[in-house]
Amino acid sequence: MSATQPGPILIVEDITAVREMIELQLRARGYDTLSACDGQEALEVIARQRPAAIVSDILMPRMDGFSLAHRLRSNPETATIPLILLSATYVSAEDERFALNLGAMRFLPKPVDLEELTNALNQALRMPATQVSNLTDREFYVGYRQRLKAKLQQKAQQIARTQQQMATVAPAQREIYRYTLAEAQAQYEEIQRELEALSKALPNIE
Repeated sequence: MSATQPGPILIVEDITAVREMIELQLRARGYDTLSACDGQEALEVIARQRPAAIVSDILMPRMDGFSLAHRLRSNPETATIPLILLSATYVSAEDERFALNLGAMRFLPKPVDLEELTNALNQALRMPATQVSNLTDREFYVGYRQRLKAKLQQKAQQIARTQQQMATVAPAQREIYRYTLAEAQAQYEEIQRELEALSKALPNIE
């Protein structure tokens, strides 16, 4: 463990290969790590052992990174744990602003730059634990719904664009388009599930 590290770093990521890669790289840099495959499992891990900091993806099943951040900042026992959010899907300026307003210390795009992540962690572990959410519960749910709806529309446009492109390329080139299309469709379905669950839980949120 690093001399400046008061506890392990919790990595929250649903893609096994990405989670293991981040863990491996952080351990090589002297950090102890814990891991979870989504926000719900992360809360279970935190209940057993408090991490020094959390590095979390945003788009995940069961509980995504935005919901995890809100849950952490709403609980006085976890409100000040430094949080770094990563995403390959939520990458707009509005997404970053929402993440930072939720109390994330940093918002980094994927694929993650390990040096940038390490620098962010070192900074998080040196700073006083003062990260808090600037959002009320209602502001969180309204903003969260807006982010989900915007991302769902973007994914629908990406799927349509990829389908059009795939129809025009040579058969030998279509495999990469099929992979991109399948990934976009899976992300679309996950975002749609999250939006539907939010709408059922809070039907009056606009």
